Amino acid sequence: MKCEKCGKEAFLPFKCPYCGGYFCSEHRLPESHDCPRMELARAPKKETKPIILQNQKTYEHTVTYAPLEPRRKIHFSNKEIKHLAVAALLVTAIGLSLSYALEFSYLALITVILTASFFIHEVAHKIAAQRRGFWAEFRLIFSGAILTLISIISPFFKIICPGAVMVSGFVDRESMGKISIAGPLTNIFLSTVFLMIAFLTPQYIMVFMLGAAFNAWIALFNLIPFGMLDGFKVFLWNKKLWALAFIASLILSIICYIHIPFL
Repeated sequence: MKCEKCGKEAFLPFKCPYCGGYFCSEHRLPESHDCPRMELARAPKKETKPIILQNQKTYEHTVTYAPLEPRRKIHFSNKEIKHLAVAALLVTAIGLSLSYALEFSYLALITVILTASFFIHEVAHKIAAQRRGFWAEFRLIFSGAILTLISIISPFFKIICPGAVMVSGFVDRESMGKISIAGPLTNIFLSTVFLMIAFLTPQYIMVFMLGAAFNAWIALFNLIPFGMLDGFKVFLWNKKLWALAFIASLILSIICYIHIPFL
């Protein structure tokens, strides 16, 4: 959404509580955007209770955001844990659905790898956001959960996107870029590690090669600079870093494609 004052694109715009307009962080204060209801902003405050600053719509969920102090410990709410549990069941089922391509003895290992890789990606976003004082929690996305559910029984495609970490707050371009790059970077790292393990353990080469390929594809897809994907936010913040991460994930994807015979 564009700021109504300067026209600059704002990922999480601030809604003025007085005039109802949407503005970037630079023009969020009434005096910064020449609020037509400035007299309300200057009226004396009678209450000293904490003020809720903003209600924000993130994907399918509305959250109420108040400023948080940057924290070292990562917090998980009860609602978030429930959403994570459902997502874990869906991702685990995707791993088990690969029985047509893997021996039964390898299914448990590849299922653990797939599930862990997905959640490490999401938790990386969460850690990066919460350490900067933003509200960040995992939530299921209905359309993504349905696609993941269909993928369990589909022999033609496998899509794992049951949900995502929602971030809310007055996030500037640099902060959003750093939060967004955290997920793909963890997948690039995991893909590299699994690729090395695959070549060092010939008896499990197919399992770890699939783990490497899965992480490479997650990183590559999420780094596409389009829409709500991580790549668009990273591209706007730092084009050189985006290019390095995208090329790295592309190279890893090609290596894995070459070494997995049934792809």
